[in-house]
Amino acid sequence: MVLSLCPAGAEEFLYKHEVGNKYRILSTVNEDVYIDHMPSHRAEILNRIAVEIIAESDGKGTHRAVFQTSERAVSTGARSLGTPASFQWAKEYESEFDRDPLGRMTIDRKYFMPVVRDVPVFPGKDLKQGEQWSYEGHEVHDFRDNFGIQDPYLIPFTANYVYLGPREWKGRSYPAFSVSYQINIEPSAVRARIWPKRISGASNQTVFWDSEMGQFAAYTEEFSYRFELSNGRTIEYRGKAEAEIVESQLMDKRQIAEEIAGELRRLDITGVSVRVVDEGITLSLDNIQFQADTAIMLPGEREKLNKIVDILKRYQERDILVGGHTALAGTADGRMKLSSERASVVAGYLIEQGARTPDRVVVRGYGAERPIADNRTEEGMRRNRRVEITILEN
Repeated sequence: MVLSLCPAGAEEFLYKHEVGNKYRILSTVNEDVYIDHMPSHRAEILNRIAVEIIAESDGKGTHRAVFQTSERAVSTGARSLGTPASFQWAKEYESEFDRDPLGRMTIDRKYFMPVVRDVPVFPGKDLKQGEQWSYEGHEVHDFRDNFGIQDPYLIPFTANYVYLGPREWKGRSYPAFSVSYQINIEPSAVRARIWPKRISGASNQTVFWDSEMGQFAAYTEEFSYRFELSNGRTIEYRGKAEAEIVESQLMDKRQIAEEIAGELRRLDITGVSVRVVDEGITLSLDNIQFQADTAIMLPGEREKLNKIVDILKRYQERDILVGGHTALAGTADGRMKLSSERASVVAGYLIEQGARTPDRVVVRGYGAERPIADNRTEEGMRRNRRVEITILEN
C-alpha cells in the first residue's frame, strides 16, 4: 500500500501479494448456542490458519491455505465443568483462492473455507475518515454434519464499510474500518435431511489494517445468526470473535529435536522418541500405560509425564497437540473414542502440571489410522498404543 500518494488525512487500502510470503492467522470464537429459543451450551472455537502465496499476476495473488478448527464446550447452567478442558480437534480443510488488490476473491465452489468471502473489498480510491462504501459478499458453511447438506452452503449479503481512522490494537495504532452486514433470506430447499427455511442475523466487525504488510493485522466481531429449519426447529448462535496475524519465529526443527533427544537421554526417559514433522516436533510416548480398554492411566506413568512437562516448559511460546493412537482392535468408532479419551487424559495432566494453559492445547484422536508397527504382532500392537505430543510451529 502506497501512503505517500494519499491526501492528508486520507487512506488507500490495498492488498499486497508477494510470492513465497507465508503467514499464520489465529482466530477465536466464543458463542452461545440456543435450540428452540432455549440455551443449549456455550462453545469456544479455535481456528489456526496457515497461508502461503504461491503465485502472483497483475497484483492478484494465488493463496494456498490450511484451516484447522478445534472446539470445546462450556456449561451455561449452574453445574460447572471445573477447570476448562483443552480444545478437541474438529476438522481440517484445505483451500486455494485468488485475491486481487481490492480484495475480490475467485475460488472454486468445492472449497468450504474461508467462511467469509469478498470481505473486505475496497473501493480503489483514497478514503477520508467517516467515508462509506459497500460491496457484495457471502458466507460459505459446512453443514454436512449438522444438516446433511453435502455441498458448501452459500449465504449472500451486502457488506457496508466505514473508514474509522486510526484505532489501537494491542498498543499499536492502525488505520481501521468497520464492516457490517445483515442477513434475512428464505433460501430454496436443498437435498438433505434438514435445510434452512429462513436465515436471519447480523455481523459487526472492526478491522485493523497493516499498511506495510498490505493485510489485516487483526479484527474483532460481534454476531448473531438464527436458522429456522425444515423440521420446525430453530438454532441460534450469538457471540464474539477475534483474529490476528501471528508472528512467531520459525522453529529450527532439527536443532530443537536434537535438544529434546539429549534431554530424554539425560533424564533417562525410556520409551519416548522424538522426530521432526510438518507441524513441528513430535514426542512419541510409545509405551504409556493405561488400564486395558480404558482411558485410566496407571499411576506410575505420571513420573514419566512430569519429566516431559519439564521439557515442554522450555518451549512455552509454542502450543501443543496431544494425539492418541490405538492398535487395530475393536470397532473403528470405539478406537477413535478411546484414542481421543486417552489423549484428553494426558493433555489434562500436562495442563494440571503447568506445561500449558487449556487454550494452548489441542486434543485429537486418530484411532488406528496411523500405525507405526505391524498390528499382526503383539509387539506391533503394543507400539501402536501410544500418545504423541507435538510442539506446534503455531
